[in-house]
Amino acid sequence: MKMITRTVAVQNLKKYIGQDLRAIALKKGITTYETGKQNKGWKGLVLERLAGLETNVSKAPNGLNFELKSVSFRYAKDVLVPKETMAITMINPEELKRDDFFHSHCWAKLKAVVFCAVKWNGKNAKSAELLKVASLDFVKEDQLIKEIQADYEFIRNKLIKEGFDALTGVDGKWIQARTKGAGHGSESRAFYARTGLVKKIFEIAS
Repeated sequence: MKMITRTVAVQNLKKYIGQDLRAIALKKGITTYETGKQNKGWKGLVLERLAGLETNVSKAPNGLNFELKSVSFRYAKDVLVPKETMAITMINPEELKRDDFFHSHCWAKLKAVVFCAVKWNGKNAKSAELLKVASLDFVKEDQLIKEIQADYEFIRNKLIKEGFDALTGVDGKWIQARTKGAGHGSESRAFYARTGLVKKIFEIAS
């Protein structure tokens, strides 16, 4: 599988800003909704190809030090805003108790993401425009990172003092710890970037 750096991936992706990902998917033979059932991973597959990665089922289709994330944006009062929160990583209670923020899986995942903003035109829409690409080389002294760190440590301390079931989506200004999707039950939690953080990331990267 071809492996490339994050910088090259971002440069490759930016060439397609303003283009329709669904049209590109059809050209590359990637199924979207044509079977009558959505291929939920189609945007990710298209972005991987555009970044210069080759899909290989035997290996994770990521680069040397990054992960691609597609984030849907929609218009609210004529302003483009994130449609929903973005999953960062599943929470392992023992790891969360043990690891401070800068040694955590949450930090490792967050700082390695290449964020791709895609315009959401409704369910099973016939177009999905790539709006922006962002990759932040976070600095530990940055105020935003300090605030994310504070969220993480608050959630971590709550787990230690009150237990895993006490973790809810209420806590955290920028990140939250909540159940992941229907069917996972109360035993599963994941870190999510709130919509405010997703919006902020693209503002900083502009």
